[in-house]
Amino acid sequence: MPAQSPSTPARPLSFTPRPVPLSATLAVNEAIARKKKQGVPVLPLGFGEAGIPIHPALTRELESAAGRGGYGPVAGSAALRAAAAGYWTRRMLPTDPSVVVAGPGSKPLLFALLMSLGGDVVVPTPSWVSYAAQTSLAGAEAVHVATPPGEGGVPSPALLADAVVRARARGRTVRTVIVTLPDNPTGTIASEDTVRRLCAVARDLDLVIVSDEIYRDLVHVPGRAVSSPARFAPERTVVTTALSKSLAAGGWRLGVARLPDGPFGRELRDSVLGVASEIWSSAPAPMQHAAAYAFAEPPELVEHVDRSRRLHAAITGAVADRFASAGALVARPEAAFYLYPDFGPLRDALRNGHGIRTAPDLTGLLLERYGMGVLPGSAFGDAPAALRMRVAPSLLYGEDDEQRLAALASPSPADLPWIARALDRLTEVLTDLKETANVGEPVPV
Repeated sequence: MPAQSPSTPARPLSFTPRPVPLSATLAVNEAIARKKKQGVPVLPLGFGEAGIPIHPALTRELESAAGRGGYGPVAGSAALRAAAAGYWTRRMLPTDPSVVVAGPGSKPLLFALLMSLGGDVVVPTPSWVSYAAQTSLAGAEAVHVATPPGEGGVPSPALLADAVVRARARGRTVRTVIVTLPDNPTGTIASEDTVRRLCAVARDLDLVIVSDEIYRDLVHVPGRAVSSPARFAPERTVVTTALSKSLAAGGWRLGVARLPDGPFGRELRDSVLGVASEIWSSAPAPMQHAAAYAFAEPPELVEHVDRSRRLHAAITGAVADRFASAGALVARPEAAFYLYPDFGPLRDALRNGHGIRTAPDLTGLLLERYGMGVLPGSAFGDAPAALRMRVAPSLLYGEDDEQRLAALASPSPADLPWIARALDRLTEVLTDLKETANVGEPVPV
């Protein structure tokens, strides 16, 4: 066919690309970066990054393997799978390396699992933004089920049963329920009783449980147990984790999944590996080497995780206190580096003084007026009218590694000057928000 003449008018395409919005967590991070570049003072409380430096031992291991090329096994190297199996075995989940699959992050592994399992997916409300988004990308529906009060990450077992029965009655195929232990966005932990009851419902309704346990090692109170569904329903539970939260290796993109043992688990493994072979082939060899070292849990990394856990506990607790003092309802954070304040008690004042009717209205005002980046609860599946937001204080630990290391080492990190200033600024913002709402002119309803 002859080339198109330069004078020939271009013919526009008759279709547009599929609209896929940017993940809310990444979008708020970019918005804060723009504000900062403009010279606006910011409070970066939206992005869920661990906020501490990568341990030098991990960097050393990655450097030592930097020359490794080749794809390797789709499931991951033998050393990595053995190390991950040992990691789970030490957490009362005896694991054979043959049921471990590695990938370039837990997010790709989750997507591969959803593609392999097929069908609709029950997600907790609220829950991490990517569960429902990936379900939609896989061509399925997310069935939103509320969590019990104070127990984020696990759908209420009674509501789960009703939701699945109703969805199936209208012709939907529901096959999977996702749980997060501990939870993002609320920073809470579901009780063993709730997890047991969820497992019983999953058995009765023939559901696979995908348990995202990426925050498992960041429980604030030492010795506080995290009850994995894999203990109570091992034949139908997949567990996922990664390096990015407990070891602050965000961006290194290495995750592992523990599949069920038995016939179903072997078939699921074959399917996941088939999906993986068409998408990522195998995780990068240098990353696998570093991850094998990390999952073996040498003493220096265990101590690093312990220090980061204490830091997360101190700062999320301090931030929760500031929100509570401003009149918000806040469940005390129990793990990770998140909290989920509810401004419902201030609804009338916020509506009359600021015209706020939804969580996006509230978080939009906080960003534009105060440079405070947080995510509305609606990004996590909540109704927009619920005035809830996810707050992630971990980027307050420091502007550089020197400050972050000082925060890790400090017995009272909230008293460090740069963190104290950020906490005081948060109080100023919340106080001004409340006071200007109380004196503002009523906005017509």
